[in-house]
Amino acid sequence: MSTLHAKAAAAYQQRPAVVEHHDKTFFGVRQKRDRMAQALPEWEDLREVASQIKKHTITHLADYLEQFESNAVKNGVHVHWAQDAKEYNRIVFDILQSHGVKKVVKSKSMLTEECHLNKNLEKQGIEVVETDLGERILQMMRLAPSHIVMPALHVHREDIGKIFRKLIPNFDEIASTYTGRVVGDSVTDENDPTFLTYVARMHLRQQFMEADCGMTGANFGIAETGDVVVCTNEGNADMSTSIPKLHIVSMGIEKLIPSYQAMGVFQRLLARNGTGQETTVYTSHFRGPRPGGEMHIVLVDNGRSGMLGNQEHWQTLKCMRCGACMNTCPVYRRSAGYSYTYFIPGPIGINLGMLRDPFRYSDNVSACSLCCSCDNVCPVKVDLSTQVYRWRQQLDMLDRADPMKKIMSQAMAFLFDRPQLYTGVLRVSPAANWLPAPVAECSLNPWAYGHRMMKFPQKSFHQLWKEKQL
Repeated sequence: MSTLHAKAAAAYQQRPAVVEHHDKTFFGVRQKRDRMAQALPEWEDLREVASQIKKHTITHLADYLEQFESNAVKNGVHVHWAQDAKEYNRIVFDILQSHGVKKVVKSKSMLTEECHLNKNLEKQGIEVVETDLGERILQMMRLAPSHIVMPALHVHREDIGKIFRKLIPNFDEIASTYTGRVVGDSVTDENDPTFLTYVARMHLRQQFMEADCGMTGANFGIAETGDVVVCTNEGNADMSTSIPKLHIVSMGIEKLIPSYQAMGVFQRLLARNGTGQETTVYTSHFRGPRPGGEMHIVLVDNGRSGMLGNQEHWQTLKCMRCGACMNTCPVYRRSAGYSYTYFIPGPIGINLGMLRDPFRYSDNVSACSLCCSCDNVCPVKVDLSTQVYRWRQQLDMLDRADPMKKIMSQAMAFLFDRPQLYTGVLRVSPAANWLPAPVAECSLNPWAYGHRMMKFPQKSFHQLWKEKQL
């Protein structure tokens, strides 16, 4: 069995200060989420309603897709259907080519990451500029997102400063217009987050002005009106669609909800769960093209229909990509996003990757402690840990089970099936306490990695229980 995640996580653990910072940062977001939840007495009711709405929509998806398409067309929108990533990329390129587009400004979209849109368009000679600040930083650094909501939170400001100075052609010119913390004519700290944000704003402003097309993802599609709703904190989706006259929306078919009434439920949950805010700074509704412009919506399946047909794992499609499961996951927080082999990390990424290709992404299944924290925070009550557990039960059938774990399981089964032998082993187990630490905690003992070896008690639980009963 592949151990790519374990190896990548072990390499990441060699930088304890970085690990500690990553852990505290994302758990801090989890704590903000908890404070938001505790401030709403109806919080659990909202989660239950959201779960039921998603369940209803997903199980009646064909009807809602037809309704959404019909209403979007009435609004003057061109609607396209893409069965897979290849067809999606072809549709987008055809639209851009027919309009003579040379530069695209794009707000954050995990669907475009899933379909490798940027790479495909760049091969065709079309420049793609990410406009979400985190995504733009990663694009310049040629890195993938490590989180679905805060994609560059793991990057240090010193590295951002270096890449901006290297790749933004008019960096010095922009810096000269900065009126923040300066001494004389120079910026006091070129790695200051406020200064770097200013540079990014000025840089991106020029990209918006030069672009021929704006692309957005979709947080929600509203079937009863044909609207697309995009939630951002930077306003980059609005800028991407306000200047270019061509707007292309990339939307996975699972993003549909029935109505504006349902939208009210999800609006109260999305930002509170994802970032610990009451709401995102911008919640933008796109119902039709701007005057004199065109709006296209590409509805993408790319395996989602097959996921819907999976009786044990279809609930994964309820996910609304808030990232809360990652923020709370002890494995993600201490191994980071790049240790996962699927492009979406964390609990939801484990399950989505297995639904996509269980042979390719099976190593991620072990990146879970089964603590169930992800279940407790998921706003739509996806049973993430239960699904991970189910995948683990299928690893042997998929010929992806860890040989060592199989041997250990067989040994435990042998021992547990023989009560006398088991009792005898318990009696002699305290002798292991006398082993010198270098022996007990050597590399041959996996438990010793990151732990001190436990001390075996002098009396087993069985003995203590019998004594108590007597």
